[in-house]
Amino acid sequence: MIGSRFQQPTQVSELLIAWKEGDDRAFDRLVPIIYDELRKRAHYHLRYERSNHTLQTTALVHETYLKLALQREKHLENRGQFFWLASEMMRRILVDYARGRDREKRGGDAETVSLEETFQIAVENSEVDLVLLDECLKKLAEMDPQQAKIVELRYFGGCSLVETAEVLNISMATVKRDWTVAKAWLKYSLSL
Repeated sequence: MIGSRFQQPTQVSELLIAWKEGDDRAFDRLVPIIYDELRKRAHYHLRYERSNHTLQTTALVHETYLKLALQREKHLENRGQFFWLASEMMRRILVDYARGRDREKRGGDAETVSLEETFQIAVENSEVDLVLLDECLKKLAEMDPQQAKIVELRYFGGCSLVETAEVLNISMATVKRDWTVAKAWLKYSLSL
């Protein structure tokens, strides 16, 4: 469960609250506790990138760390919210990287990622344009923000159904239902 994946969960939550309340040193104390988990998440995000991708796990963690350091105003009161935001930022960094790479190629092939079998949006062994997937997720977020968060947590964040329910503070039945609907909508949207 989620508690087993995150070390010292109470300490993470306490440091996040202290940081939000103005203790600048709290974030510095938080980093050694969360660093390994951020590396795991970065590795998870990079798993479908091309093998010679120039952005490596450590660089993605460091870019994410810099963005997280500016997030004091966000309502990050527990480890689940923090790691959800970290996963979202990693996804954004990779999408921005893909967009920049596409601009460099002047219309060349888009950056693609294979979808894992559990996501099952596209047919087996197909690839999806990361920029297109990001655009579809933005449209989904406009229609149903909760479904978009579930996709981000499950697919990009690597969270289980239980972890997703805990982070979003919703029932497992709701997560399962929204996950099924979101996958169907994304499959349709990506096929257009």
